[in-house]
Amino acid sequence: QVQLVESGGGLVQAGGSLRLSCAASGRTFGGYAMGYFRQAPGKDREFVAAVTWSGGSTYYSDSVKGRFTISRDNAKNTVYLQMNSLKPEDTAVYYCAAHPRVLVVVTQGRADYWGQGTQVTVSS
Repeated sequence: QVQLVESGGGLVQAGGSLRLSCAASGRTFGGYAMGYFRQAPGKDREFVAAVTWSGGSTYYSDSVKGRFTISRDNAKNTVYLQMNSLKPEDTAVYYCAAHPRVLVVVTQGRADYWGQGTQVTVSS
């Protein structure tokens, strides 16, 4: 079992930045690929970014590529999502997720474990 707790959400003006953190506890964090998804009101959940268990490879949706950076610190059992140049359309609840295989996260949008979500609101 892996427990995931997100933090770092909030209200920011367009063009601003936020950094989300997702702290993991339980089973070996280093054995899991980690990802972030988001869900805006009235919309389906969508993939945002993912990182392999080693941190050596990262994946991004086209809508955030070049603006968001995902990283992880396995010593701290934490994954981060640095979000720059935020836009109102980035407003959503952001969820972190864990799965042993990064391509399952990226291509299937599936995960074994999910966090509770953190709200990100970008004002225009």
